[in-house]
Amino acid sequence: MISAPIKRTFLSAILLVAAAMPAHAHVGIGTASSFTSGFMHPLSGIDHVTVMIAVGLWAALKGGKAVVAWPLAFVGVMLAGGTLGMLQVPVPFVEPGILASVMVLGLLVALEVDLPVSVGVAMIGVFAMFHGHAHGTEVPENAGGLDYMAGFAIATALLHAVGISASLGVGVRFPGLARAAGGACAAVGAGLVFGVL
Repeated sequence: MISAPIKRTFLSAILLVAAAMPAHAHVGIGTASSFTSGFMHPLSGIDHVTVMIAVGLWAALKGGKAVVAWPLAFVGVMLAGGTLGMLQVPVPFVEPGILASVMVLGLLVALEVDLPVSVGVAMIGVFAMFHGHAHGTEVPENAGGLDYMAGFAIATALLHAVGISASLGVGVRFPGLARAAGGACAAVGAGLVFGVL
């Protein structure tokens, strides 16, 4: 059961995202048709970096099956979303969904919210669809896109590993550090919502 203060915090975050003007948090950078550009793209966007690390942090805080299930869910659904984007299949609310992912996942880590693994998979999957679709729409029509998708999948998995390693490594000695990183992620989301970042 999620406590009333946590519910209010999430509702506030959702209202902030809904009230914000589109901030275009996910901006295409460079050519999107090679393994290298696919690998570098997630590393060049603060929205993607913070969300991927937050997924890793949250998975490590949860422990058990989540350490594998949540990152795998993100990468798998992100690739499906990327395919939809490459095929020009519209997905509604991509930009607000990306902004919400930064804030919500940051809050989940900061508040150390303990959800069932299956619920976490579902939430992470929804956010992954938005991130993947944004990546996929950036692939030129005349490019195959498979190299690009492989690059961004590997970079994403490595960012998840950074979050997991940080939480399991440094977080063991300094337990509040992972939660502080989640708070920083939520702050980045707020900065994107209001166009500060």
